Amino acid sequence: MIPAQFDYVAPTSIAQAVGVLARADDDAKVLAGGQSLLPVLRMRLADPGLVVDLGRIEELRGIREDGDALVIGATTTHHEVLRDPLVAEHAPLLALATRTVADPQVRHRGTFGGALAHADPAGDLPAPVLALDAEFVLDGPSGRRTVAAADFFVDLFSTALGHGELLTEVRVPKWTGWRAHYEKFQRVAQAWSIVGVAAAVRVDGGTVEQARIALTNMGPTPVRATAVERALVGGPATAEAVRAAARHAAEGTSPAADAGADVDYRRHLAEVLTGRAVLAAAGG
Repeated sequence: MIPAQFDYVAPTSIAQAVGVLARADDDAKVLAGGQSLLPVLRMRLADPGLVVDLGRIEELRGIREDGDALVIGATTTHHEVLRDPLVAEHAPLLALATRTVADPQVRHRGTFGGALAHADPAGDLPAPVLALDAEFVLDGPSGRRTVAAADFFVDLFSTALGHGELLTEVRVPKWTGWRAHYEKFQRVAQAWSIVGVAAAVRVDGGTVEQARIALTNMGPTPVRATAVERALVGGPATAEAVRAAARHAAEGTSPAADAGADVDYRRHLAEVLTGRAVLAAAGG
């Protein structure tokens, strides 16, 4: 299909982009990698009056260290995140989750910030950034502000981004030495997650000292599995103990029934996949 007519702007700086968005109507759309937006435009599920292309803003790209954090530019591609040595060393959970995103072609064009701002509950990146306590840096007409991952995802396809605001970078604390795994269930290769589990653990002498678990597609936003974390910490990293803790995975979630799975099946998947993810991380 052919998209409806819209105006197009390609600013070359964050300041220009924010200025354009601030003056635009609420129906303006931001184009980063385009892997989510373009299909929606072609199917006319969105009809923006303006598309703001971020592809020419160099300051939005790249990965760097800043003290105890990694800073990932919003238009850094999935491929770059997947291959970056800093991510591999300090936030391996991000690389593991990114590896499951779509296919190589999409990962070369799709962007880290674009996927997070899209806020699809079945997307594979929101749960890992929630588990890792990432912070989102937003630039807007009133200046710059930082929003915790727990506050950024508001509802289905809805975030804390206000009118005229732009996600410019994501700050991820360094989790050096932690073991991680991302476990995803989908019906066909390269598809969205029916359920996914992001797990990061610190194991010492066979005991789980710390744990960070977050779930994909178990509600309109990513969900921390805090009951699982509490059950894991201080216990042995054995299959029996981990599976017992994983029985709490669905607590506090609100999964939806759709063509992919009903509510009970999603809850069952959350328990099974949490056990697999934690065991894989603890043994890694």
